[in-house]
Amino acid sequence: MGKTLCEHKVASEMFDLAGDVLGYDLKSMCFDGPAEKLNETRHSQPALYVVGAAAAAVLAETEPERLKGATCAAGLSLGEYTAVHFAGGLTFEDGLKLVARRGEAMQEAADQVDSGMASVLSLDLQIIEELCKSCRDQGEILKPANLLCPGNIAVSGHKSALEKLIPAAQEAGASRVVELAVAGAFHTPLMQSAVAKLQDALSEIEICDTRIPVFSNVDAAPHTSAEEIRGLLARQVVGPVLWEKSLNAMIDSGVEKFEELGTGRVLRGTLKRVNRRFPADGFGD
Repeated sequence: MGKTLCEHKVASEMFDLAGDVLGYDLKSMCFDGPAEKLNETRHSQPALYVVGAAAAAVLAETEPERLKGATCAAGLSLGEYTAVHFAGGLTFEDGLKLVARRGEAMQEAADQVDSGMASVLSLDLQIIEELCKSCRDQGEILKPANLLCPGNIAVSGHKSALEKLIPAAQEAGASRVVELAVAGAFHTPLMQSAVAKLQDALSEIEICDTRIPVFSNVDAAPHTSAEEIRGLLARQVVGPVLWEKSLNAMIDSGVEKFEELGTGRVLRGTLKRVNRRFPADGFGD
């Protein structure tokens, strides 16, 4: 993860700086694992942030025309921090410090309760909401957490409720239900204990007004105000990710092409389901 990027000096130096900030060798962990350690929330979030930021830096250096004239930015969940950094709202170091605190706080919240997430394919949101309601017992939480694109919604909540949902969704016509390899029920009230810790971290970090709008996961609306972004980043950990709505809002704002920076193909995959007329390239896989 990120190894090819580090063939470029700018990315290698960013990984080295990240190791100094974090107090452990992130570069070695990303390159050599072990995977179990890298997949821990406290490590995976800084890793994803650094890879995304490094991809943007390398692309700006090697193919600047691809980023010239960018009109807005967005990122899925953790990726929103990379988007804010790219848009000029956070320095690389400050963004990394925030992401590290976020990962630790979310890991601690996840450790408090047996919970998880699952991706449900080929069912409408209304049906999934009804299934969540029928599968959770009194006091349990189970709800849509990542609204990615038509037919691809991630559900998050107590493990006992999630275990009921999987066969229920299959019976309701889901083509596939996949448990996700995450620490807990992200983007639900089960992460509430992480909010205060993240707010403390956000209050200690300088956030600037961004040079281009960042479309928030929370409301799928564009924001440039530092104070608005600060509040939205705190709310994001307990609210659903409105990714499909964000993509449509960016298209409505006049975006003609998308660039996906960092590891994975989530943007390109979901964009094909939202509106395949819009081209998207990737860099940093």
